[in-house]
Amino acid sequence: MNKILNNTKGDRWIWLIVILLSVISLLSVYSAIGSLAYKRGVGAEAILMKHVAMMVAGLALMYICHRLDYRYYAGISKLLMYITIPLLIYTLLFGSHVNDASRWIAIPGTGLSFQTSDLAKLALITYLARTLSKKQENIKNVKESFVPIMGAVCVVFILIAWANLSTALMLFGVSILLLIMGRISVKQIAITCLAGAILLGAVVMLGPRRHVYMARIDTFLHPEKANPDKSYQADHAKIAIATGGIFGKGPGQSSEINYLPEAYSDEIYAIIIEEYGLVGGFLLIGIYLFLLYRCIKIATKAPKAFGTLLAAGLSFSLTIQAFANMAVAVGLGPVTGVPLPFVSMGGTSILFTSIAFGIILSVSRDNDETEKVVVGEIREVSVAV
Repeated sequence: MNKILNNTKGDRWIWLIVILLSVISLLSVYSAIGSLAYKRGVGAEAILMKHVAMMVAGLALMYICHRLDYRYYAGISKLLMYITIPLLIYTLLFGSHVNDASRWIAIPGTGLSFQTSDLAKLALITYLARTLSKKQENIKNVKESFVPIMGAVCVVFILIAWANLSTALMLFGVSILLLIMGRISVKQIAITCLAGAILLGAVVMLGPRRHVYMARIDTFLHPEKANPDKSYQADHAKIAIATGGIFGKGPGQSSEINYLPEAYSDEIYAIIIEEYGLVGGFLLIGIYLFLLYRCIKIATKAPKAFGTLLAAGLSFSLTIQAFANMAVAVGLGPVTGVPLPFVSMGGTSILFTSIAFGIILSVSRDNDETEKVVVGEIREVSVAV
């Protein structure tokens, strides 16, 4: 154990954030899984232990990923894209079909399933970070730089959006931020946005979930006219938040867990506010904002463009997802199926979130080691003088 602690490097604040989110997750999930345990006919402790096992596995993955040199991820980024695109297509054709959407595929021999969009987020961000950093000298070249970048963004966007529009939109937004950071011209970014808008229109108008999307948007824009069945989830999330008050009802005292669908996952933020009040809700917002601040510091200190783009892209992805989840819970957006990173009970999504944290910490570790070398060289020069 001491050896592991001694070899734990990177930004200490991010490690603290991970520990805080882990504690919040355990407390909140244990409170929210009562109804799920009843439906499955098992004890809440059994479900909680499975969640604990995934979190421990996630922490182990985070440790392994942060010990690897972050440049290693540049080398496998193209391989990840070659794996991801066929997996996304396979998921659409043969994945588990739930609510007119095929998002999950089973992992043979494990009894687990995962959303291929989670892998796609890591693959696209690492690929964009590698490609943008590698092509900085001719970044304005349309054929050599822009076409492969735009092609990757649009292909991944349409393959995810067909079954999971909210995740696709968030990933597209992160991609645009990376293009801006990577000095892609305004004209080319505008073309990418136009292509994304056309693809979005095609999904909303022709996709298999077009009726779901239109119903959710209509319910959000006109709640007074909404069918109670359509607004059920949003209504009970608002009830949970309204009854939480300033300091909340206390841990384990939520009543809305008996009514709120996905209380342990998509709507866990509403349960947190019900039990811990506005104080708990604002504390969680502060944690994610501080996470973004620390990640931006890591990105700006990275000596190489790849490290900067990689840390920035992954941190944007995590925080945008977090604020999208919280915005939906408090009624600032239509209902989506986006979990709260490292807090929601999400199975393999925790593992992919952990990998993202590990890669960010790998960039941070390299920054620290580079800084030590520079400081050592300065001292040697000072002594020589």
